Amino acid sequence: MKTLLVSLKIFLILTVLTGIIYPLFITGIAQIAFHRKANGSIIYMDTKAIGSSLIGQNFDSTIYFSTRPSAVYYNPLPSGASNLGITSAKLKNLVIERKRKFITFNNLDSLIAIPSEMLFASASGLDPHISPEAAMLQVERIALARQFDSAQKEKLVNLVNRSIEKPQLNLLGEPRINVFMLNIELDNLSKINK
Repeated sequence: MKTLLVSLKIFLILTVLTGIIYPLFITGIAQIAFHRKANGSIIYMDTKAIGSSLIGQNFDSTIYFSTRPSAVYYNPLPSGASNLGITSAKLKNLVIERKRKFITFNNLDSLIAIPSEMLFASASGLDPHISPEAAMLQVERIALARQFDSAQKEKLVNLVNRSIEKPQLNLLGEPRINVFMLNIELDNLSKINK
């Protein structure tokens, strides 16, 4: 009986310590040191939440940069990949269709090399980034859709170049562009041009 009481006391102490005190302590540190990140990196416009800089969104309008495909349609709850292997006929057909759509949507030459992130969904299905090359392939379409003159188009190219994020610590990953943040800046650029 004494062993049972000692076990229950240890169980209760550890439950309070690891289930309440420790999580509250870590949450407090995160709120103080990394407030924006701890709250999901939410982007607000006119006090209204419009999205997170960490989660890709579907942009299928000709006036916006397109993001990479998603196997979960950009829904963060069931995030994940399609789990289609490299020998899958379904994956091959998806890639062919995505390439055709990207080329048609952006009015590109059919022989142009399309960056792989525009053909394959990310492992999470939520990646908000594309390569600078993928963004540059979309500049002409956006400039045409927004009726930009050559000076405005040059500002758009400069905006893309300014939006390039370097690899972490200058060695981890590839240069990339957050499409959600780029499209917000694109709207701001269009407001300035009016």
